[in-house]
Amino acid sequence: QLARLTGLEQEKIMSEYKEVIAQIIDLLDILARPERINWIISDELRQIRDQFADGRRSEIVTHTQDLGIEDLIAQQDMVVTLSHGGYFKRQPLADYRSQRRGGRGKQAAAVKEDDFVDQLFIANTHDYILCFSSRGRVYWLKVYEAPEGSRNSRGKPIVNLFPLMEGEKITAVLPVREFDENHYIFMATGRGTVKKTPLSDFGNPRKAGIIAVDLDEGDVLIGVAITDGTDDIMLFSDAGKAVRFAEADVRPMGRTARGVRGMMIEGGQSVICMLVSKNDELSVLTATENGYGKRTRVTEYPKHGRGTKGVMAIASSERNGAVVGAVLVDTRDEIMLISTGGVLIRTRVEDIREMGRSTQGVTLINLDGGTRLAGVEKVIESDSEADVDSDAESESESAGEADAGGEGAE
Repeated sequence: QLARLTGLEQEKIMSEYKEVIAQIIDLLDILARPERINWIISDELRQIRDQFADGRRSEIVTHTQDLGIEDLIAQQDMVVTLSHGGYFKRQPLADYRSQRRGGRGKQAAAVKEDDFVDQLFIANTHDYILCFSSRGRVYWLKVYEAPEGSRNSRGKPIVNLFPLMEGEKITAVLPVREFDENHYIFMATGRGTVKKTPLSDFGNPRKAGIIAVDLDEGDVLIGVAITDGTDDIMLFSDAGKAVRFAEADVRPMGRTARGVRGMMIEGGQSVICMLVSKNDELSVLTATENGYGKRTRVTEYPKHGRGTKGVMAIASSERNGAVVGAVLVDTRDEIMLISTGGVLIRTRVEDIREMGRSTQGVTLINLDGGTRLAGVEKVIESDSEADVDSDAESESESAGEADAGGEGAE
């Protein structure tokens, strides 16, 4: 009955009320008597002792180690890009999927109408980046310190990363892991001058930078590489000529030296690329500004003394345009092609036919109107990416465009 329920509820409320009153009286008694407080504390400590009175399981050692930011950063391959306007960024290499020769590619960087991406390389997050400037100075930067961006971002101005002087800009970059005494930094300029400096001379990072090479007025640094003193050096001009000579022909010099002549060029021409050959089994992949290219065995480039005009690397024609880059590759490698419009395409080397030095090549990338190929870079393939293929639609479209572009190319 409702009356019985109401009575039971009243008894429950009165019981809870009496319990609260009794608890209040007990708490007031505790606060008023310090001996009770001490007894309660002792009783609780005894209970904790009885519950956890076992031997220490963790080991306490006196050895300590300072951890920096770099110790907390995982090693990962990054694509580092530098635009002509000075925008710098890094992004994971895994952001790009493999495509076939002649594909349309992916957007590597968002650029303004008057800017384009002109330098791209692959480096580990823990590597150093030696940044060589137009004044012949070198600055240090860790790869993980470079601003991180996405494929659709421009990055950040590189002038904010280094104390550059007015009118000075970064013209060449080189990733390096250690500064030992058994290797050299080999440099080449647009006017054909070459120089070899011990790598250990660059092992003392300074925020203000140091002198790397004493450049003549109007000359620029176009290539840097780490060598061991026994390599072959190959220089390529924008006119399609190449010269190959032994690194031993150039003696080691100090950082402030001007260097010696590596290649003789004619007026209006310039050296655009330097390669270091360690294996005659490799091929040289050359690319031109109109998107054409080919690969030729290193052995087809005769070795002469430095300072000569060189031999033909790729047939110069109106179809091809000027040579914009060259890389050493084998059939297992992949290359990245970057256009002035910021489009990047990743292509397998085995899809590009091997040809002689005097041929014109085949289509490497289909360029949009008003754009040209800005450079080419080799990608070191990892096991996790070995079986990655492009989308079916992109593959079929690429195959059709490649066959059309390759007709009559030879």
